[in-house]
Amino acid sequence: AQSVTQPDDHIAVSEGARLELKCNYSSSVSPYLFWYMQYPNQGLQLLLKYVSGDNLVSGIKGFEAEFRNSETSFHLRKIPAHWKDSAKYFCALSDTVPGTAGGAEHKPPGTL
Repeated sequence: AQSVTQPDDHIAVSEGARLELKCNYSSSVSPYLFWYMQYPNQGLQLLLKYVSGDNLVSGIKGFEAEFRNSETSFHLRKIPAHWKDSAKYFCALSDTVPGTAGGAEHKPPGTL
């Protein structure tokens, strides 16, 4: 069985400081990991995803996350934090290849 845990229910970060949101996972296979953000009354927005390859993943809005298999962690980071980063954040895990079935993927405005 797979699961993810976000140990911090709420964090407060000063503008311009380092933002880090923790995510730990449990999986019997090499997982695919995702971070989403959600502003009030809006849908989920995909920030970044780890599928394979480089453990350090860069995403949109200046976010990055590092996949650490030995620590079963995928912590989200941003430096510097901005007031617009105030939102809900969700870590997610999948054991299937993204894109092989129906699903959603963030596409920047103006792309097809």
